[in-house]
Amino acid sequence: MFEIGGSLREARLKRNLPPADVQKAIRIRDRYLQALEEERWELLPGDAYVKGFLRTYADYLGLDGNLYVDEYNNRYAHPEEPLLVPERFARTKRSFGGAGLLRPLLAVGAIVAIVAAVAAWQLSGSSGPKQSAPPTSAPTTTAPRTTAPKKHHKKHVSAALPSRAMVVASRGNSWLWVRSGSASGPTVYEGTLVQGTTLHVSLKNGPVWIRMGDPPSLDVHLGGKLVHGLPSQVGNVLLTRRGLRAA
Repeated sequence: MFEIGGSLREARLKRNLPPADVQKAIRIRDRYLQALEEERWELLPGDAYVKGFLRTYADYLGLDGNLYVDEYNNRYAHPEEPLLVPERFARTKRSFGGAGLLRPLLAVGAIVAIVAAVAAWQLSGSSGPKQSAPPTSAPTTTAPRTTAPKKHHKKHVSAALPSRAMVVASRGNSWLWVRSGSASGPTVYEGTLVQGTTLHVSLKNGPVWIRMGDPPSLDVHLGGKLVHGLPSQVGNVLLTRRGLRAA
């Protein structure tokens, strides 16, 4: 166990780094840096931001960012609630008992009965008297019919929606938290996207929820086109195959 905020402040002072220089380098606001050094977690947006800021700040100072996140988790983080299976899904496992085994047996019995009935009908038909063929009539000639040419209608094919998107740190660093489906879905990515780098996001399994630390530094591309509508400050968006909206 060690003092999180005090060790961060001590490492910054040893390197003669003012808070303004740190803020410019890692794109974390000065008041958040001060809250980290004073361990005033209530001034930060939430646990996810605290962990991301701790890792980024510690790594920038040459410290082990994962060690700081583990220390925070052990002492301050709120444990996530376990996922509960709905009762209607839990009951389905018990329903495949004796009644479930009886249905295939009844189906097999019905098929056997149908096959036996068809076989009996064929046998009875083959043993009956043969009927003479009907008299043939003289062929008649008819004028050939002319058919109008068929019109071929062109089918309208809709363009496939893109299944991947790109988040680009075009104008600076920005912390990101990406979760699958919604704000309560599993985490896909969490960390700082450094300026000039790109994060590829898959949309094959549905939309993704993104929390952005510095949206003005980012661009989102969907299907090769720039997507508009990012928030002007820290905020959340829901990115789908059709676009994005505030979340």
